[in-house]
Amino acid sequence: MDTARIAVVGAGVMGLSTAVCISKLVPGCSITVISDKFTPETTSDVAAGMLIPPVYPDTPIHKQKQWFKDTFDHLLAIANSAEAEDAGVLLVSGWQIFQSAPTEEVPFWADVVLGFRKMTTNELKKFPQHVFGQAFTTLKCEGPTYLPWLEKRVKGSGGLVLTRQVEDLWELHPSFDIVVNCSGLGSRQLAGDLKIFPMRGQVLKVQAPWVKHFIRDGSGLTYIYPGIANVTLGGTRQKGDWNLSPDAEISKQILSRCCALEPSLRGACDIKEKVGLRPSRPGVRLEKELLVQGSRRLPVVHNYGHGSGGIAMHWGTALEAARLVSECVQALRTPAPKSKM
Repeated sequence: MDTARIAVVGAGVMGLSTAVCISKLVPGCSITVISDKFTPETTSDVAAGMLIPPVYPDTPIHKQKQWFKDTFDHLLAIANSAEAEDAGVLLVSGWQIFQSAPTEEVPFWADVVLGFRKMTTNELKKFPQHVFGQAFTTLKCEGPTYLPWLEKRVKGSGGLVLTRQVEDLWELHPSFDIVVNCSGLGSRQLAGDLKIFPMRGQVLKVQAPWVKHFIRDGSGLTYIYPGIANVTLGGTRQKGDWNLSPDAEISKQILSRCCALEPSLRGACDIKEKVGLRPSRPGVRLEKELLVQGSRRLPVVHNYGHGSGGIAMHWGTALEAARLVSECVQALRTPAPKSKM
């Protein structure tokens, strides 16, 4: 086998970043990204893209921290480069505030973000309903800009991009030697994974250029995230809800909750509603699986189920997925021992 033919299924932030990492880490392979949806039609395009990670109950914390650190370092290097604007990556400072003191005052990611500290009494005066807060600087990675930037990198390294609906991973055999499954919610069908479910998120994108600091309620349900072209106001977490149409009543509630934290948002204009379905499960699925059908073998690497932490964790999990792909390629290149008669 000269060239290992690799198919990456899914073209959200997971699929594209994994394809880029494979092109960097796995020599002698051809990469094809296959998806029925590309930017701006993906969940990653709706995401606010703030690097504040969730906690996955089924994933060891040391692993979550490594993924987050790898992602933060990768995006910080972009933010500090001439590519920052083209990639849609920026540094944002702000506050995470709590109505009652959290059980964990210092989260696992505190020493990865920049300048993490407890808020002072004076700072907390801005938020009279809140008793505790954390101030820090983190990164924001904007999907609608970052995804085309990643796609350009996939193509620049010789990768192909194919618009096609995959109904079954076996369709890709024997055209491809290895399949990487980054299909998010599509894994219910493609991997028969019933642990994955949608967590509906509705947000508003508004014009409020005077808002420069992010504000996030510790519950994660109300947030104000200023970006390059607009401010994202959120949000919702509706488990098992597949509805992609915006709900006007929810939009009113989001605006009212955000205005309670930042009253100047009453002056926001050009309000656009967006909905995304986060691919959620108790832990990210990042592992190898060998599919077998009679005498046929299809090595698969799964990288999906990041929920609300897709952009916050993407590069770390893409690097790990690329290492698993490398192991699969080596296994294919190693001749099987001949059985002794």
